[in-house]
Amino acid sequence: MLDLIRITENPEELKSMLKRRGFSQLEIVDKILEVQAKKKSIQTEAESLRSERNRVSKEIGVKKSKGEDISEVSESMKSVGEKIKSLEEKLEVEEINLQELNQSLPNFLDEEVPTGFSEEDNVELYKVGEKPKFDFPIKTHFEIGEELKIFDFERGVKLSGARAYTYFGLAAKLERALMNFMLDIHGKHGYEEVWVPQIVNDESMFTTGQYPKFKDEYYRMERDSLNLIPTAEVPLTNLYRDEILSEESLPICVTAHTSCFRREAGSYGRDTRGLVRVHQFQKVELVKFCKPEESKAEHKKMLADAENILKLLGLHYRVLLLCSKDTSGSSSKTYDLEVWMPGLNRYMEISSVSNFKDFQSRRGKIRYKSKTGKNILVHTVNGSGLAIGRTLAAIVENFQQKEGNFKIPEILNKYL
Repeated sequence: MLDLIRITENPEELKSMLKRRGFSQLEIVDKILEVQAKKKSIQTEAESLRSERNRVSKEIGVKKSKGEDISEVSESMKSVGEKIKSLEEKLEVEEINLQELNQSLPNFLDEEVPTGFSEEDNVELYKVGEKPKFDFPIKTHFEIGEELKIFDFERGVKLSGARAYTYFGLAAKLERALMNFMLDIHGKHGYEEVWVPQIVNDESMFTTGQYPKFKDEYYRMERDSLNLIPTAEVPLTNLYRDEILSEESLPICVTAHTSCFRREAGSYGRDTRGLVRVHQFQKVELVKFCKPEESKAEHKKMLADAENILKLLGLHYRVLLLCSKDTSGSSSKTYDLEVWMPGLNRYMEISSVSNFKDFQSRRGKIRYKSKTGKNILVHTVNGSGLAIGRTLAAIVENFQQKEGNFKIPEILNKYL
């Protein structure tokens, strides 16, 4: 959902952005302009009729005071009133059409986002740490976990079907330890911990950009018009939906631990074993509300906050700047953190840190009142800090031992 004034003043900018994102149906831009022109024409005609009705109403008043016949002019005004009502109904239809078109649009891309049309075009910015070296055959996290009897995928499938799992003993404790560790560290860096519902309404999913376009990709309870959250970004961002914040309160930085639920509808056949791609997982989320001129700096700070967790755990990772096609529709600019997985022999995404600018705040009407009294849309920034199951998998693979077990990062010992 974009600024319609910006679209009207520079439609070629929107077309260029859609091309960079790989959209083929550029006629949507012309359709938006067409609907806006139609709306303006209807509004102009309706205003003209209202002016005529007001003028004639005054004449009727004068004629009445003089005792003159007003039946003919009254009948003509009845016809004008019907025309105005008809135009108002047409205007409402065009407004709905315009909203539906606008709601289907992705966010404008930041100028620093590289143009690209596959994950191969994402730009690696830097790496931190070194890949671990082993003098024995490397195993995957699920092989190690199953041998230690701390991961049980068969029982997970028995309970919930494909892409489910259960933890026993040390794994369950490590999941809890990682949660507390991450929340404590982020709390020290200025994020206020919040507990939020993990079931949200459709308005919440609309604000963050999941609905209406991607409605089939999430778990939804049709009977109640409620949804299982795909990430705590949804309830955290919606904390201030339809609110006007004070300028002095910004930036607002919040964090929460929740379960996250994903249908993984487009992932058939990918990562079918292990903890990488599952229907339910735990995650610590970071969200910021800030002034527009501060969102770039706050985005970089959040990236550093997510990286800090990986550094404290001693995990090797790299940072990518996503290309135009790989950047999500709601995001203006996204950094991905990818941790090295020696057992899987590849890097694995463990956090996405995104600047949405005013895309979400426009949908959710999240504003702040400036010192001059003007209501301004905030910018929202969010990121994973981190995905806990994937972090656990990375610890198991990177710190595996010849004996078949794995070392636990020292910083987690006090949480066990």
